[in-house]
Amino acid sequence: MNAIAPEIHKMKRLKPERLCLGDTVGLIAPASPPPDPLAIDRAAEALEEYGFKPKLAKNVRARHGFLAGSDRERATDFMAMFTDKKVKAIVCLRGGYGCYRILDRLDYAVIRRHPKIFSGYSDITALHSVLAAKCGMISFHAPMWNGALADPKVPVFTKNSFLRTVTETKAPGSICAGYTGKSVSIFRGGMAEGRLVGGNLSLICASLGTPFAPLFKKKILFFEDISERPGRVDRMLTQLWHAGIFSQVVGVAVGVNADCDEPGKKKSREFQQTGADVVRERLAALRVPVVFGLPFGHLDLNATIPVNALARLDGKRGDLIITEAAVK
Repeated sequence: MNAIAPEIHKMKRLKPERLCLGDTVGLIAPASPPPDPLAIDRAAEALEEYGFKPKLAKNVRARHGFLAGSDRERATDFMAMFTDKKVKAIVCLRGGYGCYRILDRLDYAVIRRHPKIFSGYSDITALHSVLAAKCGMISFHAPMWNGALADPKVPVFTKNSFLRTVTETKAPGSICAGYTGKSVSIFRGGMAEGRLVGGNLSLICASLGTPFAPLFKKKILFFEDISERPGRVDRMLTQLWHAGIFSQVVGVAVGVNADCDEPGKKKSREFQQTGADVVRERLAALRVPVVFGLPFGHLDLNATIPVNALARLDGKRGDLIITEAAVK
């Protein structure tokens, strides 16, 4: 089913170098553009306030319908940042749509020779998956720079999680460190250890059957989504069951699935399930640890998760612990 499986088993896993104050950070838009063009300038200013030197991609202000430029422009920016010797890290401006359209335009051999910090989430899941599968690289499921990390009011939890994960050469530890929310619950107990795979549920499902699908065997799957109605959540989780994904993973970490209930459900005469109801029902048959409501997803309190890094899912305390340094 997965055309890249033989390739990844022979591949050395790559860690990017840590980010230091004064380093140059590339800002790209590989998916959709921000609704407000001034968000690009605010993101650059925020990077400076963090102590980094921003470098805007050549086509970061481009626009092509709902995409941030043509497929060629976005792929060119992506590759240019990886080959630019001055750029230490690459951060995404926004998710949205379009990352899958550029995967066949990227040169993975070149990327392997230039591993760097790469961060973003939502539609950026497509790029995280392929960087792990094609390059063996650790990348970072992290907040965007058109919003959370560029917002002066960004929660300390979110900011600290990002900086701790990309600047320190030690294991980041619990993604719940400093989290004050009450969302976490244990659905299936136990302990699981493995590398992390996942991101946005819709994008994970869209990858199946393609040469760009991630590998799931003996991994901890983490997922979240936003504005997907319960019926669509049910369809996607059922797709993972039919594809044999849930029989391969050693644990499942569920984030906060924002706005995944039916609108106006109180007025409907039809029986309705919430998004949470559907997730619980579809995962009920699992015999591996499952933890719900972990602090990642389309919300203000959004922890940074290093994709392809070693982690432990704690089904006793309700936590996801990153057990190795994600940078060197």
